[in-house]
Amino acid sequence: MYFENTNLESVTADQQVLTNILAKHGLECHGAWDYDRMTFDRRFDVREGRFYLRIFCNAISGDVGAHDATLKLNKPAIGKYYYPHGVEYTDEVFPAHLVKDCEKILANVRKDLAEFGL
Repeated sequence: MYFENTNLESVTADQQVLTNILAKHGLECHGAWDYDRMTFDRRFDVREGRFYLRIFCNAISGDVGAHDATLKLNKPAIGKYYYPHGVEYTDEVFPAHLVKDCEKILANVRKDLAEFGL
């Protein structure tokens, strides 16, 4: 499920600034990058299963591997994890309490980005 109207889409930020802000909210990038993309995840293990809140980013300049990129945020999503197939974002029923928590996290991320003028 993709989150609409988060005001995060198309925000651009320095890679280090963005990494620090997202880490503050539990969204981390552990190997989910290549030279022009990064994905920040927060894992939720709830009664209904394992879910991931994900923020996808693309480098608009610089190099992610060299830690000098400027990143553009894309639409955040929540997905359900299925072993061994991976994460499904559509055609799933997402627990209302989890969606609400994710919306709150995304709103707080947006607030922190705004404090940096982003």
